[in-house]
Amino acid sequence: MIRCLRLALLALALSCRSAPDVASPDADVLAIADAYVADVLEDQPAAVARLRPPGARYDGLPDDSLAGVAAREARRDAWLAELGAIERGTLREERARLAHDLALSRLEDGEALRVCRFELWSVSQMPNGWPVALADVAAAQPVDTPDLQAQALTRWAAIPAYADAQTEALRTGLAEGYSAPRLVVDLVIGQLDALLAAPPETDPLASPAFRSEDAAFRERFLARLRDEVKPALQRHRDYLANDYAPKARTAVGVSANPDGVACYRAALRGSTTLDLAPEVVHARGLAALEVIEAEMRELSARSFAGEPLPSLLQRLRSDPVFLYRDREQVLSLAQAAMDRAWAALPRAFGRLPEARAILEPIAAFQERTAAPHYVPAALDGSQPAAYRVRLYEATRQSWTIGECTAFHEVVPGHHLQVALANENAELPTIARFLFTSGFGEGWALYAEQLADELGLYTSDADRLGMLSNRAWRAVRMVVDPGLHVFGWTRERAIEFLLAHTALSHDQAAQEIDRYIAWPGQAPSYLLGFEEILALRSEARRALGERFELRAFHDAVLGGGSVTLPILRARVANRFASGGAGSGDGRKRGR
Repeated sequence: MIRCLRLALLALALSCRSAPDVASPDADVLAIADAYVADVLEDQPAAVARLRPPGARYDGLPDDSLAGVAAREARRDAWLAELGAIERGTLREERARLAHDLALSRLEDGEALRVCRFELWSVSQMPNGWPVALADVAAAQPVDTPDLQAQALTRWAAIPAYADAQTEALRTGLAEGYSAPRLVVDLVIGQLDALLAAPPETDPLASPAFRSEDAAFRERFLARLRDEVKPALQRHRDYLANDYAPKARTAVGVSANPDGVACYRAALRGSTTLDLAPEVVHARGLAALEVIEAEMRELSARSFAGEPLPSLLQRLRSDPVFLYRDREQVLSLAQAAMDRAWAALPRAFGRLPEARAILEPIAAFQERTAAPHYVPAALDGSQPAAYRVRLYEATRQSWTIGECTAFHEVVPGHHLQVALANENAELPTIARFLFTSGFGEGWALYAEQLADELGLYTSDADRLGMLSNRAWRAVRMVVDPGLHVFGWTRERAIEFLLAHTALSHDQAAQEIDRYIAWPGQAPSYLLGFEEILALRSEARRALGERFELRAFHDAVLGGGSVTLPILRARVANRFASGGAGSGDGRKRGR
């Protein structure tokens, strides 16, 4: 009952516009979608701590025990049945129709994903792994008042039981034939070793203590971390190293698990929101790679004396001329790219977000395993959005991919899309706060090209880096099904990535390890990019001289975070009706 009350309160808090007063199909759909959003966010405490919606609490952790997973699935089955009983044609508000379509898609995709039994082999060095997620919770945990401090202490008191439940689920998984790859297990052991060895002043899990001026709270928090949390992490680490790792699968592909091929197909659909066979994704990746490399050869002919791509890419990743001088240059280049992009946004967008984004390094304990990434701003303004930059071995990284990565992660990429959705109270909650990889990552890759169209790259070397990044996304479509379905080895995947991009060997290895740990997610980038680009071409053909880029972008981003099929229907409907304008024409923010 307490959990149900918390879910209801969180759903109500996140819904900045109330549902219709009178009971109706619209109200029922919005209530189901809000309950689903609250359920998802209950399992993502870091996201809630970053967003800080009104009324949210910060004292719990997800129930990832096997019983908790079963209860979660039962709740979502009930919502799916309720949605199925509501005729979409009876919905009067566009807001309710969007909520219906998104909730139905997410619930159906989640049901299909159950074949993977992820709860039985949940080991990952990525943000979907719980040690990294816990560090993200710590970084965002609010501690500004005595009540918030008490909530932080309560949450940290729950970590030992949470860690032990993870261990028990892994034991059950081994007994039933499921395991994570040994490679991934070893990476997580390394992360846990770094967390366990970190002194309090640099320990990510101690962040709440050092963000508070209350000395008594700091002492209590650090004592709980030392006496309760660290021993639990040590127990889990020792289990992984001594019991789990020797029994973990040596095969990197998910196809080595029971129903692994079906799992990959479901994971691919869950991330991309498209129902595509692995063979189709693999072939589309190869075809896209040919087109992209033709563009790269044209650029080489113009600015690099026609140097063959293999030697040119090798030079980009190894010649000191193209490598960062130091960590400071990584940050300064990213900041300059962000500043140029902010200034250019009004030329391509009618609506701009209020929130800005700052730069910050990836935490030391995960800088070896994490890629640059974006985290959203708090709704109450207490925390800015952040672009977390990878400074690991900076002098071995090529600056030629620095600008396009900043455009991808911040503006016109993730920050623009996410902040506009979060700030738009006209949208249903489900379109505001739940990220959809096919659309979100597709938009961010599209933003890299849009930055070129806006003249934001400072040299042809940076433009070659942009094309290298796009080739990298095409490579993902080749190697992800290759690893998980077609029996590719890690070494083959790394070599394929190095042959077609400017990534360093270390970056390539880190990327391939990411795909191994997170099946099905990597292809979402280029698939989403291709869909958005196709929609733009179709709108341009339909409208001719009436086509206006700002109106198109406002239409794409105006529905929040949606699936690619919903995006296609929304944009096609907007421009099929002759709508060449940009909505209400108002600009928001800077």
